[in-house]
Amino acid sequence: MYSKSIFVMAVLFFGVQALTAQISGKIIDASDGSPLEYATAALYKQANGDLVTGVVTSVDGSFIIERVKPGTYYLEASFMGYDTKTISNISIDKKQPKQDLSVVGLTYGNQLEEVVVQGQRATVLHKIDRQVYDSKKFQNSQGGNAIDVVRNLPSVTVDVQGGISVRGSQGFAVLINGKPTQGDASAILAQLPANALETVELITAPSAKYDPEGKGGILNIITKKGATNGVFTQINVRGGLPSIEPYDTKVAAQRYGIDATLNRRTDKWNLSFGTSYQRNDKTGRREGEVFVINQAENKQTFLPSDGERSFDDISYNGRFSVDFTPNDSDTYSLGFYAGKHTVDRLADIDYYDNHAISPIGSGNREYTFQYYNHNLRTRKGDFALGSFDYAHKFTNDSRLSTSLLYEYTFLGGPTYNDNLGLNDRNIVYQQEYNTNDNPLNGYRVNLDYQFRPFSFGMLETGYQYRNIDHTGEFVYERDGALVPEFSSNISLERTIHSGYAQLTGASNKWDYAGGVRLESMDRTYSEELRTADPEQTYKYDFVKLFPSASLQYTVSDRTKIKAAYSKRVERTTTLKMNSFAEREHSEVFEQGDNQLRPEFIDLVELGVTKNLKGGNSLSATAYYRHVDNVINRVNTLAYEANGAVLDSIIN
Repeated sequence: MYSKSIFVMAVLFFGVQALTAQISGKIIDASDGSPLEYATAALYKQANGDLVTGVVTSVDGSFIIERVKPGTYYLEASFMGYDTKTISNISIDKKQPKQDLSVVGLTYGNQLEEVVVQGQRATVLHKIDRQVYDSKKFQNSQGGNAIDVVRNLPSVTVDVQGGISVRGSQGFAVLINGKPTQGDASAILAQLPANALETVELITAPSAKYDPEGKGGILNIITKKGATNGVFTQINVRGGLPSIEPYDTKVAAQRYGIDATLNRRTDKWNLSFGTSYQRNDKTGRREGEVFVINQAENKQTFLPSDGERSFDDISYNGRFSVDFTPNDSDTYSLGFYAGKHTVDRLADIDYYDNHAISPIGSGNREYTFQYYNHNLRTRKGDFALGSFDYAHKFTNDSRLSTSLLYEYTFLGGPTYNDNLGLNDRNIVYQQEYNTNDNPLNGYRVNLDYQFRPFSFGMLETGYQYRNIDHTGEFVYERDGALVPEFSSNISLERTIHSGYAQLTGASNKWDYAGGVRLESMDRTYSEELRTADPEQTYKYDFVKLFPSASLQYTVSDRTKIKAAYSKRVERTTTLKMNSFAEREHSEVFEQGDNQLRPEFIDLVELGVTKNLKGGNSLSATAYYRHVDNVINRVNTLAYEANGAVLDSIIN
């Protein structure tokens, strides 16, 4: 009995030794110290060069190779676009079962130094789930804002008014240093100076670890931080030269800006502060004709017009971040970003031949009316984003992290619409005023844990609680008097609980990632007119799975093929759900749907990346998107509104 006990203890002892034999380290960018996620650490036998195994790094660049048998090895650390680094003579034996290689720094190679993107040469790194672009390479954006940077990215388009689309959809998520924002994407990006950006990540098929919203995917904006100890200061001044076409505007457009960044880094502290002010006006002119066909009354209305349509664009912001690393295991981070953005759109339009014909096509004019329309619409996009993060790294290289996030966003603003005499502006036909104030308060709590229970991959799990309170106040006045049927109060509250599991790994020429996210959402929406009608409340909820999968195959040193699937959701907003018509201007009313359902999207994509000679690369991606509960805009004629167009948002 005694001998059996000793035998069992011996087996357990040697078993533990075998299980704990491992090689660990961290792979970083040698130029700026940033971790390289999804870099490859491949282990080979020193004697004959046979491949033993390989792993990919986690989000902080760390890796761990477990169950390594006694022997002598060498390790190759590699990442697309960087020179491979080899560490030789790594010895594993019973006396030294663990080897910590500490930090492995990789430098840029010449394979992906630059690529051509819309006429600009830019550094791009192709990862399994994203493309990472170096914003410094977009010389045409320097001195501008983040919109000027992202307009250079493939799959991203920016219209003349700054509206952004990713793969043809304005439904995409914006992250700032990995922190989600829920405000208007264009308003937020317009407040980020281009010189403050380090990289931009385009994630078109996000994994289950990310929130599932965003039909077009995710834009993750990474801002600059100090990479080495010391003080770093940067000040940029911009002027609008050459001048732009004035289009006979009453006030000349102004374009100038200044931004500043200050960073102080020590062994334990990294402090960063920044501020910016930007004026980026746009001039324009409207020349066109709107006509409305009223089949019910056999009448056609014509509204030919000509005049100024310009934009005064002003934004300013401040930001700071504090990182504290007291030891190798713990990291504390505090961040805050706030900005104010105001766009005044001025439309001084001459309606020089407004008339109606009845019957249609007869040439018989019922009336002819000329007037001057002065329309000033102010749109504000203010926001504040505060976050606190804590992360702890255990001795077995597993990692526990938590994050607290608060966001405040204010969208909306007034519109003044005056119809005056065409030749005598003292004649007042109609004066209208409407405003919508839409403040949003959002809270988010995350708890994440990543570890490596298997030799073939890293497992990430987490839980998230989210809550938003989005209210809206819509006021419409005509000739100084409140119009109750066009004035309303609305409220949207959304509570979300979600949990996810994500496995990421690599084997020989394959890189793979797969996961699933379970989400439970409760939505309460209420609205009431400024009339005697009672408030109405509408509820909606769902419990759904959001799976994701990515697979990448290395055909050769120069060619990689990847495929991905992601299930997404496009959530509703107060502007889309307000069922009371809001008058935008003389010709259009806008109306939402108080029972609007979110869109659910299945996205599949297939892509190939080819490294070319001369340090360039070529990539092509095909994707398929299937949408349930499609949200559309439908224009109809509002007969009770004197022939105006009703722009309705419906499923």
